Amino acid sequence: MDIGVVLQCTPPASRVVDLAKKAETFGLDYVWTFDSHILWEEPYVIYSRILDETRRVKVGPMVTNPATRDLTVTASVFATLNEMYGSRTVIGIGRGDSAVRVTNGKPTSVAELRDAVVLLRDMTNGRAVDYKGSSIRLPWAKDAGTEVFVAAYGPKVLALTGEVGDGFILQLADPQIAAWTIEAVRNAAASVGRNPDDVYICVAAPAYVTDNIEHARNQLRWFGGMVGNHVADIVERYGEGGGVPQALTDYIKGRQGYDYNQHGRAGNTHADFVPDEIIDRFCIIGPVEEHIRRLEELKALGVDQFAIYLQHDDKDRTLTEYGERIIPAIQDTVLAKS
Repeated sequence: MDIGVVLQCTPPASRVVDLAKKAETFGLDYVWTFDSHILWEEPYVIYSRILDETRRVKVGPMVTNPATRDLTVTASVFATLNEMYGSRTVIGIGRGDSAVRVTNGKPTSVAELRDAVVLLRDMTNGRAVDYKGSSIRLPWAKDAGTEVFVAAYGPKVLALTGEVGDGFILQLADPQIAAWTIEAVRNAAASVGRNPDDVYICVAAPAYVTDNIEHARNQLRWFGGMVGNHVADIVERYGEGGGVPQALTDYIKGRQGYDYNQHGRAGNTHADFVPDEIIDRFCIIGPVEEHIRRLEELKALGVDQFAIYLQHDDKDRTLTEYGERIIPAIQDTVLAKS
């Protein structure tokens, strides 16, 4: 299983770069960032610094969207990064949340997201696309194998992910919901003749290594509020039930709205509706042994990567514990002599 980290581009940018470098030092494989250009600093600029000061990790947004960024510009950015630093980028994309809502926009349609996935993958890797009545390409771009992962919760976007996505991003670590969503993605892939195993599965959620469970819950309650935004959209679109597990929809009944000024922040004052049970299920909290157990559980479901949302008050220790104790414990044992 690969391990990644998800960072906010909170100033100073040098701290974001420092955490990315530490992640590589401790053996992590991916460095993701939020992509919300009003709330935090511009991530695409920071990617260049991260790539310049690391040698191995892959870098990309979790997640960008087709509404706030012109897709041809996004493709050019990642193709340029590939030319400069080799095949070390990945693009996570969704319909849009904080980046569009802060500017009073709306998430894109499922059809628009589908078109964006195909266009980004082809253009970034130097292939021609049909765009506004013309065939266009980046004539200087090479096929760097950059993949496009789709963030999804609801049935239609899960189906889209299996049909055209290179990877699937599930932003919570609940095993019941993970099993349901992974099955939906794989079934969709099979329905269009793809090998379901070719869709890379990434689960992203906060992780906090500690014996003080209550403190960790208070630090991570924001995550249930963030996920609640997406769940509320699904309920509005499909109604209660609507093909979505009850475990994912029940907890938002006490939701009273959302202030994006506190998006993704520990101590979020409008996430009180999130019960402790949801935090424990959506996040990974506890001593090292509990993290190993949960990761093995996800691995058994077919998860290829666990990406750590690192938005809490113990960032450095979390990276250290994962690098020194947790990652070695979940790696397959290879003997030097047998």
